[in-house]
Amino acid sequence: MKRIRFVQRRRTVGLTQEVLAEQLHVDVSTVRRWEHGQSEPQPWQRSNLAMALKVSVEALNDLLSDRSEGRYSLTPFLQALPLPQTSEQTDDDMAVMDAFRLADRQAGGGQLYATMTDYLKQTVAPRLLGGVEEDEKLFAAAAGLTQVAGWMAHEAGRDDAANRHFHRALRLAVAAGDTELAADVMIGLSHVANQHGQPAAAVAYARRGGVYLTVSRPNRDVEARLHAMAARGFAAIRQEKECTAQLKSAEQALKREPDPNASPWTSQFDHAALAMESARCFRALGQFESAKRAAETVLTVRPADRPRSRGFAQLSLASVLIAEGKIDEACHAGREALDSTVSVSSSPLLHQFARLGRQLDGHRRNHDVAAFLELLQPELAARHQRLGIASS
Repeated sequence: MKRIRFVQRRRTVGLTQEVLAEQLHVDVSTVRRWEHGQSEPQPWQRSNLAMALKVSVEALNDLLSDRSEGRYSLTPFLQALPLPQTSEQTDDDMAVMDAFRLADRQAGGGQLYATMTDYLKQTVAPRLLGGVEEDEKLFAAAAGLTQVAGWMAHEAGRDDAANRHFHRALRLAVAAGDTELAADVMIGLSHVANQHGQPAAAVAYARRGGVYLTVSRPNRDVEARLHAMAARGFAAIRQEKECTAQLKSAEQALKREPDPNASPWTSQFDHAALAMESARCFRALGQFESAKRAAETVLTVRPADRPRSRGFAQLSLASVLIAEGKIDEACHAGREALDSTVSVSSSPLLHQFARLGRQLDGHRRNHDVAAFLELLQPELAARHQRLGIASS
């Protein structure tokens, strides 16, 4: 049973498991057992442990007594959402979308999906049927929120639902006349296609998104991300030249200043996000040194409050290290990813952890690998339980 608040406190004060173990003169496996509720710090260790975590001994005891069977509270996120109380309130749609996106970045969208769909059903749908608001404004809001629901369905491991949300969002965006948003929706469809090993479809969706942009004002972030999605598709089918060209086009797009009049419903894309997409592309192409540099860029730029983004970068780095035969370093990167994403609810992240486990399985004679896999399997089972999906 994971001591999630204990782990979060260690991360808050900037300590890795290894550094905390060194400060307390214990083995790192001891710290891991504490965090997984498998053992207790001895009474004479608690004073130094509390000092390292910058809490009182009483607060430490409270952290240690709080165990979770694969669950954590989303209450702080949900309480922060400015959810309208009646269907007539329209001004909060943008604030709701921004709050959901922030919570998604910090905790993963898997467990937020049901709340988002409730909002769509109870607040947005009655307004669409009522016809009392300005149609284009309402359609754009509904499209933006439905698109976010699509991403959260993907995080929850429900890609059929994700695609339905994306297609519905596309129709609403077109009805609103917001072709920038329509292009942005194509990114979601392309991403899911890439995830399911359908690179030709992923490239086609990205190109269709580009067509939508040709009839709208320029949107730097959407254009760059469409190029990145196309690059991933080309990388999967080993078309290196086309992949490289798309990544360069994405980089050129991000050099432009953002348009202050861009659609407010479209998502953001930055250099760190492009570095993550580049890492995926280079790894697929077998360009391991370039993939490693891209993943390390993400870890340098992304702050600790973006654990999902950092987790993907750490897992990408671990995969490259395995390909280079650096198994011990790969295990270290994997442990860091597992530790830093303890509160993240994301099915795609779990798939990447499972992939790492399969890559390491042939190296079980390595002591570090055996220890990591022993830690990984029950943790993945707990996280799958949290999302309500079967372990793969």
